[in-house]
Amino acid sequence: MTTTTHYHYSDETLFISLLCLSFLSFILIHRRRARRHGLPPGSQGIPFVGETLQLISAYKTENPEPFIDERVGRYGPVFTTHVFGEPTVFSTDPDVNRLILHGEGKLVDVSYPGSISNLLGKHSLLLMKGSLHKRMHSLTMSFSNPSILKDHLLFDIDRLVRRNLRSWSDRVLLMEEAKKITFELAMKQLMSLDPSEWTERVRKEYVLVIEGFFTVPLPLFSTTYRRAIQARTKVAEALSLVVRERRKEVEVSSAGREEEKDKKKKKKKNDMLAALLAGDEGFSDEQIVDFLVALLVAGYETTSTSMTLAVKFLTDTPLALAQLREEHDQIRAKKKEGEALEWSDYKSMPFTQCVVNETLRVANIIGGVFRRAITDIPVKGYVIPKGWKVFASFRAVHMDQDHFKDARTFNPWRWQNNSGAASPGNVYTPFGGGGRLCPGYELARVELSVFLHHLVTRFSWEPAEEDKLVFFPTTRTQKQYPINVRRRDQDQAA
Repeated sequence: MTTTTHYHYSDETLFISLLCLSFLSFILIHRRRARRHGLPPGSQGIPFVGETLQLISAYKTENPEPFIDERVGRYGPVFTTHVFGEPTVFSTDPDVNRLILHGEGKLVDVSYPGSISNLLGKHSLLLMKGSLHKRMHSLTMSFSNPSILKDHLLFDIDRLVRRNLRSWSDRVLLMEEAKKITFELAMKQLMSLDPSEWTERVRKEYVLVIEGFFTVPLPLFSTTYRRAIQARTKVAEALSLVVRERRKEVEVSSAGREEEKDKKKKKKKNDMLAALLAGDEGFSDEQIVDFLVALLVAGYETTSTSMTLAVKFLTDTPLALAQLREEHDQIRAKKKEGEALEWSDYKSMPFTQCVVNETLRVANIIGGVFRRAITDIPVKGYVIPKGWKVFASFRAVHMDQDHFKDARTFNPWRWQNNSGAASPGNVYTPFGGGGRLCPGYELARVELSVFLHHLVTRFSWEPAEEDKLVFFPTTRTQKQYPINVRRRDQDQAA
């Protein structure tokens, strides 16, 4: 018995000794590499896992700032870490972030976790590079520029927002309702599809796809990822049917049959899908579907979250809500009952734009971007080695007291007279920057402004229960922000 116990004790001792030796070797190798490459200072955490668990734990709370604050305080605004399986240089410096954003193709290339790449598809705009990305990015921006917004999209935005708000009564899950609105808008803009049972079924599959973005991309080990892959297949099949039908319409129109052509002219659609089918590139159905999948995600998830958080921040800041409501009551007073908003109305919402700016700054829907160095990059006296991941953190800059006074307080008045930031172009980047600036940034602002207009002029509300923000895997509220709503005409009658 004594011999057996001693034998197990020796095994355990040997295992612990080997583990300690492995850990020490990991640290020594990293330090030698750091000296050789001139890496920024930092910590690689524990072998294989790095500091991923600390990062995720921080971002699952309402206050993830200490993860960055502690490292910036110890190492400076550019530091090394090890997250999501790779050594990574983490930048909280606006100048370095700008260098990364504008250095694509020369200094860095796009790099996203395998789960996101697989779910969006290899032909998505997010993963395109070079001249093809430039052409498709330009095409996407052309469908949400101010002229298109003014002459075409504003009417649909106003109509669909009003349509959804008409169904509200008593208690609503605000984020769920906002997602319905933004998904319907995206389907209309991209494929001229009006809301239906079919679009709602597709939307519910999209929810499952997005849940798989930040999971281990191995179906055997992750139920969430497996569900996401299955949902992605259903979404692709549904969109493929639309693409095939529209391609047939184009072929009929091009065949020269006058009677059919006259019918099709009456139904001619001016949307993103029409542009993709008519382009000289000769895209396959698979390429078009991948492209549409990514654009639907972009238009659906981020804008709906912005809508929800704008309402949350306004609810927590009654003076801002009162000033916003006064601005929109003045606009509504000049219009007939049920009359749609016009471009001149949108342009007469100065305080609304302050609320939008501040919501995007505090919420940080896009917290930052990953890139991969394709050459050694000198920054701030250090070197980011070729092949390393780089994370440019927008959130860290937006929440930095050196750039925004009382940065962690929601204060829309800071944006009055465009005085919100010392260097707005450098430190305020809610839509990214460089060649990958979000092509729908102006569309998102209009959608949010129109939504706030109809919300504050029609309803008063209060939180139905306590809810809190979390920032992983995406920015959201834990309970979809449930609110009790009451029509304002009922308040006035009471």
